[in-house]
Amino acid sequence: TPEKMLQLDSIEEIIYPVGFYKTKAKNLKMLCRQLIENHHGKVPSTMEELLELRGVGRKTANLVLVLAFDKYGICVDTHVHRISNRWEYVDTKTPEETERSLRKKLPKRYWKEYNDILVTFGQNLCKPIKPLCEHCPIAEYCPYPGEKDI
Repeated sequence: TPEKMLQLDSIEEIIYPVGFYKTKAKNLKMLCRQLIENHHGKVPSTMEELLELRGVGRKTANLVLVLAFDKYGICVDTHVHRISNRWEYVDTKTPEETERSLRKKLPKRYWKEYNDILVTFGQNLCKPIKPLCEHCPIAEYCPYPGEKDI
């Protein structure tokens, strides 16, 4: 609970393996205070309220909406942004622009699972540098000029 989180001796020690752990530990403490003071210790269930929380951006807010509340959201991380543009499904410069474009274009029934599918795909095949196009099951449909010896 947020109350128990604030009682911990050192959040930094617990989350040490995570990148930017010092900043994230400070954000977590502030977020816990915000949850207690503004939301009775509960995580809010709207995009607007989530974005008011310390350290919460659109990616995290969408992820919370999908996973915690089973609401529709499109979580756009580096993989979703890169692959959606590589496929020329969107033509955007930032993850925020990608999210807006996907909300207009991607059928809502795919919003919740789009991130999971593209993260796995991006980590294993459609990598940022040297994508494994020769092993890609959809390479023949992909406009990306990678090495396609299929």
